[in-house]
Amino acid sequence: MTYVTRFAPSPTGPLHLGHAYSALTAWDRAQAKGGRFRLRIEDIDRQRSKPQWEAQIYDDLHWLGIAWEEPVMRQSDRLPAYRTALDVLISLDLCYPCCCSRGDIRAALSAPQEGAPAHGPDGLVYPGTCRARSMFDAGPSDVVRLNIAAAVDHLGEAPYFRETALPRPGVHRRTIQELRFEIGDVVLARRDMGTSYHLSVVVDDAEQGITEVVRGNDLFMATFIHILLQDLLALPRPAYHHHKLIRDDTGKRLAKRDDARAISRYRDDGATPQDIRALVGLT
Repeated sequence: MTYVTRFAPSPTGPLHLGHAYSALTAWDRAQAKGGRFRLRIEDIDRQRSKPQWEAQIYDDLHWLGIAWEEPVMRQSDRLPAYRTALDVLISLDLCYPCCCSRGDIRAALSAPQEGAPAHGPDGLVYPGTCRARSMFDAGPSDVVRLNIAAAVDHLGEAPYFRETALPRPGVHRRTIQELRFEIGDVVLARRDMGTSYHLSVVVDDAEQGITEVVRGNDLFMATFIHILLQDLLALPRPAYHHHKLIRDDTGKRLAKRDDARAISRYRDDGATPQDIRALVGLT
């Protein structure tokens, strides 16, 4: 089987050193395995995605010495594919509409009988307030959530995946109880997008034939959602390589608003691609 991986940035700000580390890690792994490297622009957030940031992504990656196959996949072109996948999950009776705001969720989780709020891949773990609602009652302002316990029950087993990165290579699993407490009923379609990161990334990885997903360790727990969706949609299950995160001097993970560590800033200051590799520990 030919090795295929990808880099999938969002054009919502400048690429920084953390992005450089992720892109170069994926590129190096593809080169070492004689495989293929693909690029995907994750621009489903139309309000924050900007053409200038997309153009900057191409410039920065070219400067780093990374090449990719054309055409570049853009998520804004693939909304019908996400709708088709969502319809499959709805037809399996695994989804429900939700009208809860972030404030509603915080209030529900702060109730004494609920215990301390738990954080998952999407922030506060949803307490299931709308779980009894039917999709027949969905309104235009509702989001669509996955009933994660019903999804596992439908498959007959909890999700697992194969990790290839140190320090924890091997197979990782979660029980239904762990999924409900650590992840909860995640959003599959948002009001203004018609999809979500979780749904679109699964559909797109399958379409691009990805055999190993290379991405940051902050997405480790989200992988259980993605494996679950892959199995429900009968899509191939890739391996996963969750690499370390690049942090600032205080130990905080870099964000796009941290322009001081933007790749373009280093370029303007006279740095070379090899300098960037040295800064992120890839020499």
